[in-house]
Amino acid sequence: MSNFTLVDPKGWDCDLQSVYSAYMGYLQQHNVPWYDRSWGVFFESFEEFLTFSWPTITVTDTWTGRAHIVVRISSVGAFLKMLKTRFGETLPMVENVLRITPFETSQRHLRTISDYATYKKLFATLPAVVLSAQKVRVRNGEPNAIRELWASKDKTFLALDFEWSERNSASCIEWGYCAVRCGHLDTAGAWPPDPEANYRRGHYIISEYVDKVHNRIKPSFPWAYAFGESQVISKAKLPQMVQATISSLISPDSETIPNTLVLVAHGTTGDFRRLEEMKIKLPHNLLIMDTMAFERQLYASGQRGAMQEASGRARETGSSLSLNATLQSLGVDVQRILHNAGNAAFSALLALQLMLDPDTRMPVPRTKAPPHPSGMPGMLRGVNMSMPTGRSPSVPPAIAFMPSAPVVFPPMGRVPTTSFPGGGGGPEAFQGYDAGLPPPRPLFMQGQRSVSDHRLSAATAHGGRLPGRTRVNSMNDLSEMGESFKSLHVRNETSTSSRTPSR
Repeated sequence: MSNFTLVDPKGWDCDLQSVYSAYMGYLQQHNVPWYDRSWGVFFESFEEFLTFSWPTITVTDTWTGRAHIVVRISSVGAFLKMLKTRFGETLPMVENVLRITPFETSQRHLRTISDYATYKKLFATLPAVVLSAQKVRVRNGEPNAIRELWASKDKTFLALDFEWSERNSASCIEWGYCAVRCGHLDTAGAWPPDPEANYRRGHYIISEYVDKVHNRIKPSFPWAYAFGESQVISKAKLPQMVQATISSLISPDSETIPNTLVLVAHGTTGDFRRLEEMKIKLPHNLLIMDTMAFERQLYASGQRGAMQEASGRARETGSSLSLNATLQSLGVDVQRILHNAGNAAFSALLALQLMLDPDTRMPVPRTKAPPHPSGMPGMLRGVNMSMPTGRSPSVPPAIAFMPSAPVVFPPMGRVPTTSFPGGGGGPEAFQGYDAGLPPPRPLFMQGQRSVSDHRLSAATAHGGRLPGRTRVNSMNDLSEMGESFKSLHVRNETSTSSRTPSR
């Protein structure tokens, strides 16, 4: 078993145990006295059947997820040819051999089995093969694999989200998490989970960057956490806080059993790369789930129905939705920006549960503005980026989770801007940052007037011109300007001569 080579798993689709079982059924069905034949020694037991020396690999079935020790159909043909050559007995190719579709596409280790002891050693590795394939299935968003995790009611789903500085990718300015312990809730008789009551969540703002580092391309809203109170911690304590949160939910590492913890994120590349940079210890049997890939697989398999883009065209099969667009497609009325780490983590876990259980109860976000470390009232901290205080924006407060009108698919991408009564701008004017749009011009609330407004008001009282300013016409002729200067010179000489005494 130590000597092996790598082979392509394509074509390895016959379960070895089922080959022996299928031929035993054939011999019994057709009353073949194999026990009186010289070649019958190969069918006395499965151990004797293995003495033919079968080349095998281990794979999992695409449809069932079960692991198998498989051989090629050509190996079965070689066995039948051996019986005919050595014993003169012709056996047909039976139909009821278990045929599978290998899930693995990379090369596999080839091992030759010629005794039962070798078969037992290889059989003992099958749970590890299942775990390896399950990790890939879950990360790719395979619907059946994710539904099995949710239906088992013994996993803990933990959603994470980080907000990083645009100027320095090494500076984390926010971290948020949201978790649901399904095993605990099922034991307590609280299934399915209620997001408002059963989600454990938290939001942390880094003290070194609070109200000092502002993202401009995709503005973040650190004081807009809608599902609890934000906490301010130092950047040195952030890795410790992340590690403690994960450690409180994981089970021991194992090579054969998946961990009870499942990490969830919407687009996993960035967030989990940050975990590696922070040297967060994660067990090898941890399952990682991408809600973006899960939604994409659901749509590709036709389980989300017909969907349209904002342009009216049918959505492409391999396209992905942002978290904002995913929530809209699930009937969640997203009225605010999701660039708050706590809100994004909560929304990612909520989107996962809605895709698995559409009857999930909608949470009620907090509308009260959170307290500010400076003691400034929340109502004075507007969304105007150019305000003199330089505070981080605390509005919009969060996300409004309300069922929307049934549509085929709401427009993806930018959400239409909603103006305040009277035509003034407001927090809703900041919608659309999720699509990477530049920040809008500073807005004024209804009743506010700028310096320009007062100047224009004064201009109406002077015939449309501002008082105290000479109107300059760019079309004046140079000769006219020369005559004006000449008249001033003559006037100056006349006044000088009148003051000179006569001799």
